[in-house]
Amino acid sequence: MTDLVRYGIIGCGMMGQEHLRNIRLLPHTQIAAIYEPDGQMRQAAALIAPEAAFCDTLDALLARTDLDCLVIASPNSDHISQLERVAEGRHLPVLVEKPIFTRRSDRDRLDAISRGYTAPIWVAMEYRYMPPIAVFLQRMTEATGGLKMLSIREHRFPFLPKVGAWNRFNRNSGGTMVEKCCHFFDLMRLATGSEAVRVMASAGQAVNHLDERYGDETPDVWDNGFVIVDFENGTRAMLDLCMFAEGSRYQEEISAVGPTGKIEALVPGPGRFWPPHLGDPPVPQIIESPRVPRGPVVSGVPVDPALLEAGDHNGATFYQHQRFNAVVRGAGVPEVGLEDGARAVLIGLAAQESAMTGRAVELDPGAAEARQSRSA
Repeated sequence: MTDLVRYGIIGCGMMGQEHLRNIRLLPHTQIAAIYEPDGQMRQAAALIAPEAAFCDTLDALLARTDLDCLVIASPNSDHISQLERVAEGRHLPVLVEKPIFTRRSDRDRLDAISRGYTAPIWVAMEYRYMPPIAVFLQRMTEATGGLKMLSIREHRFPFLPKVGAWNRFNRNSGGTMVEKCCHFFDLMRLATGSEAVRVMASAGQAVNHLDERYGDETPDVWDNGFVIVDFENGTRAMLDLCMFAEGSRYQEEISAVGPTGKIEALVPGPGRFWPPHLGDPPVPQIIESPRVPRGPVVSGVPVDPALLEAGDHNGATFYQHQRFNAVVRGAGVPEVGLEDGARAVLIGLAAQESAMTGRAVELDPGAAEARQSRSA
């Protein structure tokens, strides 16, 4: 490979365009080709990456020999089938957006890809790379004396409009606990260093999208919920989600507690949604609260304005692409693999099931290890 890394992009909706802007911030990169079937999204992508060639089909993009890697940012329900199509041809490094699949029955399809694919595949879990969350994770063990309880609150704006309103229906997105919350279940697994064994949830649709109609259908995606996850090592984690709370100062509030103290990360939402009359948007914060001596210690975690301008994830997409770019160049391995992506989705699907049935859902924490041993 030459010093220039040439990207092929599959899907250029809202998230795909964020990927484009952040790739262009990296040195020695080029958006070589894009497959995006929606005309309006093609026009928007062309403004960001005017050098890119547009392909009319996925097959046409995959037939190009000048690509060094791929980014898949299509609607959720397309991810697994597009990965399968990629796997049939030349095996290039792939960054694929979450969720990696939307139905339990897709798990076997993912395992088949994992066994046969010879290039790195990275599942995009941007929240890991938000600067305040990265600092939170780095300091967590020392600040808490060993994690025992983890709490994640996201109070935010409703789902934004997407092409064809695909994110308004569970059959396309996998449901809110998969589409939105697999990020948080991934963070729970990362922070606890353990696998989920039990999921209990209460969730539903209370406010958002009830007055919308698409054909003869009303959206069925949930807009609020509580999820409790028990982990194999005894750690407990909780998610508090509300998607009609865009008036909040901070969008995410993450708390970890252990025998010697507590640490929190406060993360604002996208700056473009902050009311201008309130002045500058809030700066992310880390708060450490030891038991002895008592008293919180607050520190800011400012984010480069250029990275804030490039996307809605507090610079996380850029830092993720830095690491993926290194993998493409042979200088690393994926930090979020297919198994990580699958386990986060399975927790989300269990939360959907628990909320619908009113019962706790048991998970098999040993399944990941069994799969890895079979593929070794």
